[in-house]
Amino acid sequence: MTSHILSLVTFLPLAGVVAILCLRGADADVARNARWIALYVSLADLAVAIGVWALFDPSRGDFQMVEEARWLPGFNIAYRVGIDGLSVFFVLLSSFLTPICIVSAWTAVQNRVREYMIAFLVLETMMVGTFCALDLFMFYMFFEGTLIPMFLIIGIWGGSRRVYSAFKFFLYTLLGSVLMLLALIAVYYTTGSSDIRVALDFAFPPAMQIWLWLAFFASFAVKMPMWPVHTWLPDAHVEAPTAGSVILAGVLLKMGGYGFIRFSLPMFPLASETLTPFVFTLSVVAIIYTSLVALAQDDMKKVIAYSSVAHMGIVTTGIFTVTSEGLQGAMIQMLSHGVVSAALFLVVGVVYDRLHTHEIARFGGLANNMPKYAAVFMFFMLASIGLPGTSGFVGEFLSLIGAFQVNTWVAFLATTGMILSACYMLYLYRRIIFGVFVHDDARAMLDLSPREVAIFAPVIVVALWMGIYPASFLRPIQPSVANLIEHVQASERAHAALLAAATQR
Repeated sequence: MTSHILSLVTFLPLAGVVAILCLRGADADVARNARWIALYVSLADLAVAIGVWALFDPSRGDFQMVEEARWLPGFNIAYRVGIDGLSVFFVLLSSFLTPICIVSAWTAVQNRVREYMIAFLVLETMMVGTFCALDLFMFYMFFEGTLIPMFLIIGIWGGSRRVYSAFKFFLYTLLGSVLMLLALIAVYYTTGSSDIRVALDFAFPPAMQIWLWLAFFASFAVKMPMWPVHTWLPDAHVEAPTAGSVILAGVLLKMGGYGFIRFSLPMFPLASETLTPFVFTLSVVAIIYTSLVALAQDDMKKVIAYSSVAHMGIVTTGIFTVTSEGLQGAMIQMLSHGVVSAALFLVVGVVYDRLHTHEIARFGGLANNMPKYAAVFMFFMLASIGLPGTSGFVGEFLSLIGAFQVNTWVAFLATTGMILSACYMLYLYRRIIFGVFVHDDARAMLDLSPREVAIFAPVIVVALWMGIYPASFLRPIQPSVANLIEHVQASERAHAALLAAATQR
């Protein structure tokens, strides 16, 4: 079991897909059974993911639980999976949010339930596979594979403009990924192998690094998303069903940041150093600009979507500081945002299930008839702002410390994002929770049901756990971060030595 545990955690959801496809009977019975199968399989996959975490050795910075199998031996392409401190928590996050998504859609999705559950289980396999892959072409297949179920989730079960939003999401991400595919082919032919570990240790020529870095950047920047290629995200979130928004904000956005840490920094360290000011500029603009845009929104989902762009600006700032604090802060910030932003979209989903709108003007005074909802909303709103004691504080604090070590102006401008995030989140909370009732139907809404409380409870626990005891998350990450920094610095020293020798000649 241990030797194949990564394959199990990756492909177990597909067993649920097969089981759901085999269902026969009345539509109501098929829908009910599909829900339960999807829930049981996703919970089983979460249990396996927890087993992966338990077996993971936090003192090591190399890849663990590695599995290899011949696939295309003539081309030196193989099935390779493995995890390190940079990927283990993303596997856990993907497996943690999937059953929450399934339970959140228990009553909200009534048409094509079988297909909806299949889409989420396939999406889980693609997400986990992305973070486990140690082969360039396997990574690309899993990375791009997430597009298909997400495209269907938005395009079939989304809002009134779902087709437009689904195609915009698909085309933006596909365009960037085509450039990444060209870069992957170039890496493969240059190194003679599709093994990511070989590429990480290969010294690419400086001129080639720039072009490869830009090609990878095109894909990862759209996926994050970074300004100015972020415009697909608000549309996708507004039109996606609640569970689609949860998994999109919780996991799919993190693939861009993971790509920067896994590929851009270690494979192309010289290009990363050269283009760091460019990344810092885009990150600072994203933090300030999208925070100001969030203040002007009249849709709950758009406020949270623009806040995601701003928070991802903090992440890219931390990553490209190439400091221990910055990289660890970026990792924690991605994990925290994956939990907190997912919960905020669930918060929006609660009122959407009741009134079928997330327009801010339709609500007001909900603290009077929905006190439990107001308390849960307040907790995640404060976690998003970065209140000490919650997960949001640790990631932002460490990222900004890393930025301060590298460039005080970048740190100063990025810190304004924390102030602006407090402005737009508190403003959103005041308009929805306090004040007088705007409409009678808002006054008649019922408070959180036991099912909804069960959805929020584990997310609150995780957010508090990360905020109160962050060492349990930082300890496994630190060795891999240290290895990454040492690799980047060694590459820079070797390049400086070559330049010095060339100058002397």
